[in-house]
Amino acid sequence: MPHHGNEEEHTSAGQENTDQQGDSHEPVIRDNRKVDPVTGQARHPEGGHAAAAKDSDGDALAQAEEILNGVEVPAAESVAQGAGSAGTTAEAAELRNDLLRLQAEYVNYRKRVERDRAVAGEMAVIGVLNSLLPVLDDVDAARQHGDLVDGPFAAIAAKLENALKTYGLVRIDETGVEFDPTIHEALIQQPGEDIEVDTVSQVLRSGYKSGERVLRAAQVIVAVPA
Repeated sequence: MPHHGNEEEHTSAGQENTDQQGDSHEPVIRDNRKVDPVTGQARHPEGGHAAAAKDSDGDALAQAEEILNGVEVPAAESVAQGAGSAGTTAEAAELRNDLLRLQAEYVNYRKRVERDRAVAGEMAVIGVLNSLLPVLDDVDAARQHGDLVDGPFAAIAAKLENALKTYGLVRIDETGVEFDPTIHEALIQQPGEDIEVDTVSQVLRSGYKSGERVLRAAQVIVAVPA
């Protein structure tokens, strides 16, 4: 008679071998998607690419400061520990000095650029103001002849003068003030009564200045002490 016990043992062993073979041949699933389905962020399979993709947000000064802050110069006591330590300390100190020099140069460069930009803007405004001075002379002449008492041209002239004031244009046309050669051009001198110093008695042509810069001196008649 057949031995059923041996057949059962053989069958069990076969199943175990089949299970082991099945386990050893399970399919391996690799997720090669470039976009993470959970976060929606792009995947970077290599860390080097991700680091290279980051842009530097700071300028040269910020980068120098970041490097500078990361440099630690050992204390003076560590210098005496050996020649190797002394070399490292000297190298770190030299690097720190280079970074400090770079930082100072960049700060000076930034200040110079800002100063040049401000000067260029000021010179542009002054150029426009100088080109409009003859127009203002015509407006003054028309006003003295009574042509700008009322009407649309008077309103236009007033708007023009107010607009130029916003750019710092100041008229020099005061009388009864002490003569100042930096803002006045004396065309005529006349003796005056009760005059102790040279005084502007009449303005023949208005002068103009912008801030501290005199665009044109006022042509005046000066009363001098008798």
